[in-house]
This record gives sequence, structure tokens and C-alpha cells, in this order.
Amino acid sequence: MDDVTTDGGWQRSWGRPEDALARAVEVLRTPRPDILSRLSEVLATLVPHVAIAQLSGVCTYSPTLAHGLPELAGDVGGLELARLAETAAGATAGGLPWQGEAELAGRSRPVVVVAASPENSNPAVLVLVRATAAPVADDALAVLQQLWELVTTHSHHRATDAAPRHAAASRASANARARAIAEFTGRHGAALTAILAPLRSPALDDATARRSATELAVTALLDLRAGAELDRALSEEPAGTAFARLAEELRPLLRHGRVRLDLAPPAEAGRSVPADTAHTARDAVRATVLTMLGQDGLTRLRVSWTFTGDTLRAVVRDDGPGLLAADALAVHRTADRIAALGGRSTVDAVPGWGSTVTVDLPLVVPEPALATHPSDSLQPREREVLDQLAQGRRNREIAQALHISESTVKFHVANILAKLGVASRGEAAALAHRAGLPTAPALDVAS
Repeated sequence: MDDVTTDGGWQRSWGRPEDALARAVEVLRTPRPDILSRLSEVLATLVPHVAIAQLSGVCTYSPTLAHGLPELAGDVGGLELARLAETAAGATAGGLPWQGEAELAGRSRPVVVVAASPENSNPAVLVLVRATAAPVADDALAVLQQLWELVTTHSHHRATDAAPRHAAASRASANARARAIAEFTGRHGAALTAILAPLRSPALDDATARRSATELAVTALLDLRAGAELDRALSEEPAGTAFARLAEELRPLLRHGRVRLDLAPPAEAGRSVPADTAHTARDAVRATVLTMLGQDGLTRLRVSWTFTGDTLRAVVRDDGPGLLAADALAVHRTADRIAALGGRSTVDAVPGWGSTVTVDLPLVVPEPALATHPSDSLQPREREVLDQLAQGRRNREIAQALHISESTVKFHVANILAKLGVASRGEAAALAHRAGLPTAPALDVAS
């Protein structure tokens, strides 16, 4: 079966551009939990293999996945994959995947290792475990590299622009995973330390056995710590690194304009920030900067990150006309993403003096409370709009009452209907009445 990679047989399935693109689309259309197994099926005619494993650079709660032979899929760890990536990086030339023999799941196996690093993201590694060591043609390796680049870039975009509910779920899962890792590390660290104490004792006779056992135990401890550090690196990143990535994203936006960008990185540059929190903070700053750049008379923008207790605060300040709307971030999913992580955003606009947008994101997300009514899922501004709906007011009247634009009212109404699971404003108003709204005398509901 492996001869398809050496005699050009793989080209029967991958030779035409439309064939390769069709297989790429097939992978990208697959739901996230099934991508690895689908990728394995698609790659079977390009690089035949018996197992496949990946180390993701963007998945904060399940970065290591494997599929294929049970004895391989169940034993491959993130630390092994990270070491394989280091080996491949040091031995690969010409930007092609690396192929050779490597220690994996307890013994040496023929593998192909391909790595990709989407912009401003940790490297993502794919390992194909092969049945034989027959070499894979360079042309096939080049196709594999490009496909993996495409898959990882797509995954990166899905992670950094995740829907609010996905961001919240990811953050909660990452918290649970971090707790499990800490407990695992503590238990095994204590056990190995207890083994080391008697083995190092001079009262024992067999020096050679003691020395060998000590070396094995020390190696195990180092591997355990390295694994914990790897897991932490995949689910968190230093604040300084996260801010530097933000700076690289912002500079092209202002490169050809006359607006000056001042950057104030966090003083605690080494402090860890959960990956989902860092993604959301960068997204909020980008959305704010884009909104502010739409104003006239702008000459300066200042972006800063600071820590206040267990909260990351991102502040964007301009010297524009000071007319930024209070719901400037509402038309983006940014506001919902901030709320999904338990954060909040405020806009302080002073005519003639400029505007300031402040985003506070907790570094530790509390356990979600159980909702007692569908309206409990609404954000404060959405509840205000629902209150107005329950009073029978039309969009224009709601906009005037809340001092927001009519298009923003339409945006909130659509979100309200979706969150309440209703099809009309009248049904939303009925639910509002059962929840104790409106806060003012009701009128006939406008349809």
C-alpha cells in the first residue's frame, strides 16, 4: 500500500488541483471533534499510515488527540509529540515534513512529522505513524505540508474568532483540565520524591542499583514537569507575549495613516493569561481600534494592558471628537464574547476630549449559575430592549429612549428572539411579562 507514495500512485487521487482542493474542503467542513479522523481518511491515499496524532497550538482544553491503532492512539502524549516536532525542526530542509524513525508509544516507529505555525499562534504538529519505512515522495510531502497549513490556519481562525458560547465552554473546559493536571502532577511528584529519598540514603548497600534507580526517578520527574509545562504553554501564554502579538496585528491598520499608535504593555509581562482570555482581549482591542479609526480628526491612539487583582484590563483611548457610541462594540460579536467570559466593557466619551473604551476580563471564571428563566441569558442592554418591547414600543422609539441607533436596536431584537427561542416580538413580550417586565406601564405590542 505504501508504494502509492513512491511511484507516483498518489497522484491519481491528488494530482489535479481540483482533487486536492476537494479533499481540503472535505476536511474543513467536518465538525471540530471529527476533524482528525476525517483527515486520516483523506490522507490515506497520500501518505498511508496506521495511526495519526496531533498537538494543537490553539485548542486550550484538548491539545493532544490521536486516532488509529488503539495501542498507539491511547499512549501517545503531548510531550512525545512536542519532542518529535523539535527533532523534525532540526532535521528538516526545504520546508517539507520530516520522515524517519522515532520513539513513540514505547518503541521506535517510522513516522512522518509535519508542523505549521499560523500567524500569532503556537505551532501545530501532525504525526503520521506508518506501517513501513518506505520513503514518501517529496511531491507528496509538499502537498501534505500545504494541507496541514490550511487546516491549522482554519482552526486558528475558528479559535480566535469563536462564538461566545464556544469561548465560554472552552474556558470552562480549560479550567477543569488545569485542575486535573495540577492534581496529577502533585500526586506523581510526591510519589517519585518519596522513592528518591530512600534510594539516595547512604545506609543502602547496592550503590549501582541505587544510582541507576535514582537516575530513572529523576528522569521521570523531569519528564513529568516538562509535560506539565507543555500543557500550561498550550492553555496559557505570558501577558507580554500576548500583547506583542496584538501590537503586530494593530500596526498594519495604521501603517499608511496619520494616526499615531502608542502601546503600553503590561508591567507583569511574565504573568500567565488563559488563551481564551488573551484571544478575547486582542479581539476587543482590534474591534475598538477599527471603530475609532472611522472617526474624523483622529491623530492618536493609546492601547494599554494592566492587571488589577485577578482581572486583565485592556484600555483603548483616542483624541477624537469624543462621540463614540455607548454600544460601540455591540455590532460585533466582541461584546458577547466578553460577556461569555464573565467580563464587561465600558465606553467613556467626552465631546471635544476623546473616547476611552475599557474591557475587564477575569483571569479565573466562576462556575456558571443555573438560569431560572430564559431571560436570565440576556445581557443588561438586551434586557433593557426587552423591557421596551414589553411596553409595546417600536424600534425607533426604543432607539430614542436608550440613546442608541435603530440598527443597533434591530441587532439586539434579533439576539433576544434567538436567546428566548421565540419567533416574534409578541412572544418575547409575553415571556417578559412572566419575568416581571416591563418596569413601566405596558402598551400594545408593536408587530
